[in-house]
Amino acid sequence: MKLTRQTLVIDAPDLSVESTFWASLLGGTAIEQDDDWHSIQVDGQKVLAIQLAPDNVRPQWPDGQPQQMHLDLHVEDLASAHAEVLSLGAELLQSSQDTTAPTGFQVYADPAGHPFCLCWGEG
Repeated sequence: MKLTRQTLVIDAPDLSVESTFWASLLGGTAIEQDDDWHSIQVDGQKVLAIQLAPDNVRPQWPDGQPQQMHLDLHVEDLASAHAEVLSLGAELLQSSQDTTAPTGFQVYADPAGHPFCLCWGEG
C-alpha cells in the first residue's frame, strides 16, 4: 500500500471555533470550508481536518471519558506557548510538576475538548 497523504481528522460540534483554534495554533489557515468539513493548511500543505460532529462527546482525559487521539506539539518556549494556547481558547488539563526540567509536557484541551500536549526537550 502506498499512501499519498495522511490527514488527521478531529470531530467537533462547532467547525468555526475548532478550525480557528487549530489554524491559529499551527500558523495556518482554514481552507476548503464546507458545511461539515474544514481543512487546515500550513505552508501550502493540508495538515489537519475538522469534521462537524454535533453530538460529539467531549473527552474527560486524563481521567474519565477516554481520549481517542491526541497531538504532541514540541515547543522551544513553554511559557510563551502556554500563554498562546490559552489565549486561543485551550484549557490546561494537567500541568507539569517541574517546568524547568530538561524534558516534560503539559496536557491541554482544545475548545471541543480534544487533548493535546505541549512538550519540551528531547524526551
